[in-house]
Order: sequence, then C-alpha cells, then structure tokens
Amino acid sequence: MTEKSESQIRDESRKSFDQQALNYESSLAGKHSIPLYEHVIKTMNRYEYNSVLDVGCGTGNLLAEISKRKQVSIAGIDLSENMIAMAKKRLGETSDVRNGDSEHLPWKDNLFDIVTCTDSFHHYPNPVAVLKEMRRVMRPSGKLVIADPWAPTPFRQIANILLPFRKSGDVKLYSEQEIKRLLTNSGFTIVSWEKIGISAFVLVATPE
Repeated sequence: MTEKSESQIRDESRKSFDQQALNYESSLAGKHSIPLYEHVIKTMNRYEYNSVLDVGCGTGNLLAEISKRKQVSIAGIDLSENMIAMAKKRLGETSDVRNGDSEHLPWKDNLFDIVTCTDSFHHYPNPVAVLKEMRRVMRPSGKLVIADPWAPTPFRQIANILLPFRKSGDVKLYSEQEIKRLLTNSGFTIVSWEKIGISAFVLVATPE
C-alpha cells in the first residue's frame, strides 16, 4: 500500500468526523471517548486552573462537563466543521470553539493553564508540530493532559499495521515509552502516565 500523505490523513479524519458529528455519542469513536472524560477531569482537578484549551474538542462534550463543574475560560479546536457546529450548539454560539488544524493553533502564546487532548492524538500525522503548538499556547506553569487509545504488545503493533488501511484518519497507537519520548523531545517533562482500563492511557506533562 502506498504511504498516505499528511494531507490525505487530515482529509480522511475530517470526512470521518464530519459524518459522525450528528451521532457521535453513539458511534464507536464516541463510545471510546466519552468514558475517558471523567478520567481527564479527575486528572485536571489535581491542579489549579482558570483556562482550558481542548485540542480535538469534537462536539464539545469535555468542555461542557468542565463548565458544569468549574467556572473557567474554555476554548476548543477541531478539524471537522460539523463537529464544531455541534460544539457551538452545546456550548453556545459565543463560545471560543474554532474549526482549524491542531498544527496551527489560532491563539496567542502563554494563554492556557491546561491543554487537553482526548482520543485525538493518534490522528495527528505530524505530532511534533502539534506538541510544539500546544507548548506555545500554554503558560510556563501549564499542564498538558492527553488521553488516547492504548494496546499491549503485540496487539499495538498489529493495530498499527492495519491502521493505514482504514479511512478514518488514524495514524498510530503509541506505547508508553514512545509517547513519553515524543513529548520529551518536544520540550515537555513527563509528570505521570496511567493506564485506563485495557484500552487507553492518560498522561500529564509540563513545559520544560
């Protein structure tokens, strides 16, 4: 199979999530993502924060849950126009949720206390570019919280062989060592990495 270009992967992600937007909660992706939100919020609540950016915010479920529990400034970005349309319905038209690419975050430097990314990181064809942008928009004392799919050896390797044949924009499932190395090489210090059940992990990192 010919290797897909970064633009092809983005197009596949965009089309896949545009199609899922109206029924995301009942989709396979939604059924994996939604249980992770409680773990992400629990992890976030270890820290003081007044502002959150959710990268790959989808239909705004996580931001809505955060807003119910804590009065903070929220923002989100997603590649799918249909997902953002649903997020605006959920959060209000005046909410700061934007359609765009995670490699080019449309916010100024040193703005957010916490940046979250739930069930989205494995879709990024250029994860280093995304991490550098996340680091740029975070305050020096900020926290990055990533929750993403996980699988043990050899299931992870098999999944990574099969992912290019799918048309959902999935790129790679990361091992604990791989994701930690990626973040360290992108200017982060790892605070924690925890397995969630048998199919996901949540990690916390801070800018160096």
